[in-house]
Amino acid sequence: MVILPLSSETMHALVMKQIRIRSTYIPGYRSLLKLMYGSPTVPTDCFGIHFDNPVGLAAGMDKKGENVPNWESLGFGWIEIGGITLHGQDGNPKPRMFRSTKHNALINRMGFNNPGSEQMVENLAKQKSKKWASIPVGVNLGKSKITPNEEAEQDYAGTMERLWGFADLFVVNVSSPNTPNLRDLQAGSELDRILTACNEVNSRMAQAAAANPKPILVKVSPDLSDEQLKTVADSAIAQGCAGIVATNTTTSRPADDKIMGQSGGLSGKPLQKRSTEVIHLLYEHTAGNLPIVGVGGISDSESAWEKIAAGASLLQFYSALVFEGPGVSKAINKGLNRKLKTHGYQSLSQAVGHAHRS
Repeated sequence: MVILPLSSETMHALVMKQIRIRSTYIPGYRSLLKLMYGSPTVPTDCFGIHFDNPVGLAAGMDKKGENVPNWESLGFGWIEIGGITLHGQDGNPKPRMFRSTKHNALINRMGFNNPGSEQMVENLAKQKSKKWASIPVGVNLGKSKITPNEEAEQDYAGTMERLWGFADLFVVNVSSPNTPNLRDLQAGSELDRILTACNEVNSRMAQAAAANPKPILVKVSPDLSDEQLKTVADSAIAQGCAGIVATNTTTSRPADDKIMGQSGGLSGKPLQKRSTEVIHLLYEHTAGNLPIVGVGGISDSESAWEKIAAGASLLQFYSALVFEGPGVSKAINKGLNRKLKTHGYQSLSQAVGHAHRS
């Protein structure tokens, strides 16, 4: 009998299901995971939120938000679920996720496959009624494929309104390469329109809840020119955004082989250099006044420290969890504490952007 290897997407779904089932039905399972993989604290504050450590799970891993209460057991200091769109959609045709062990990279062209904002409200409410995360939860907002760019602000703002009560922060994703023409929304006027609509919803929901508005961040593409990146940063500041997520996946390729020939967004090790360059640029352009979440090629404490030195206040990864395993968050945070001690910093915030001061 020939046993065919599972596709990357099938394996991903099985792992997500196993984490959810075991954490829900096996007594003490979360505690066991935390004992094995729990991280030391590397406390920091950003966007008015406290983080026990800066290491976050990037959007795309828990697209449906099915493991919201479970990620902290693997050492994460915060998570970002989604992307979530106003309308449910199947995403792009399969196969649409590929793994390159040669390059420590993933390629995906998922296309915001998700159950949609209305179903997500039901799913998350069910989870929250039983157990919820004690770490900050971000929600990645995408645009439905059926929604024309001219009406994009309705999509983002509509999803934000429905999910407002479940999020500690929101990330406006206008940089995925897997939805046609989505990246056009990074242009100044287009982005302004989306952020204006989201700000209006944010203010209204906060007033109704007698609470503070939720931080809104913008996620940028590494494939933008330096001038385009500066324009996005200027729009984010003008609209009162809390920060920028740098960066999304790239359409560029480090090599020409069978896997690298697949279309879609590339993440992992090959993205490390460019994402760090973008962080450097944005930190310098904003004089360090706009917090940056560093994403792209983080796999150990060295690559994490590189992002912090460039100007990242918080971190995220996805691919490293695939290639390095569940202990990677713990290893990174232990390494960050060593770095802080070696360099004489009393806190992580003191270390942010130190490459610009040397």
